[in-house]
Amino acid sequence: MKFLILSVCVALAAADVSHILPKDEKSAQILKQELDVGVEGQYQWAYETENGIAANEAGSLKQIDAETSAQVAQGQASWKSPEGEQIQFQYVADENGYQPQGSHLPTSPPIPEAILRALEYIRAHPPPPEKN
Repeated sequence: MKFLILSVCVALAAADVSHILPKDEKSAQILKQELDVGVEGQYQWAYETENGIAANEAGSLKQIDAETSAQVAQGQASWKSPEGEQIQFQYVADENGYQPQGSHLPTSPPIPEAILRALEYIRAHPPPPEKN
């Protein structure tokens, strides 16, 4: 049984999946690649490929308060979707979490007015405490 599991793992690792990617994607050349790591948590990196994929990020260590510091980063990325649409987004990652922005990202629909009124009524009129 162990030999069978090992054989399957080796077969999966050796599998050629290059046929999945379009020809221009798997042979795209890197046009630009930079990495600069500074002192005290500072860094920046960037890359760009000939098929239109580009990304960059810069980060640093931020002092939140006297005892707390956090690694923060901001960056952007862009590429062309399979449908030919240019996708671009920016992000910030800091003590408040990961915050992406981009026109292609899904957003929640607005809450209907009736639901907002119902939520306000529930907040203003909480149910009585349960008796045990």
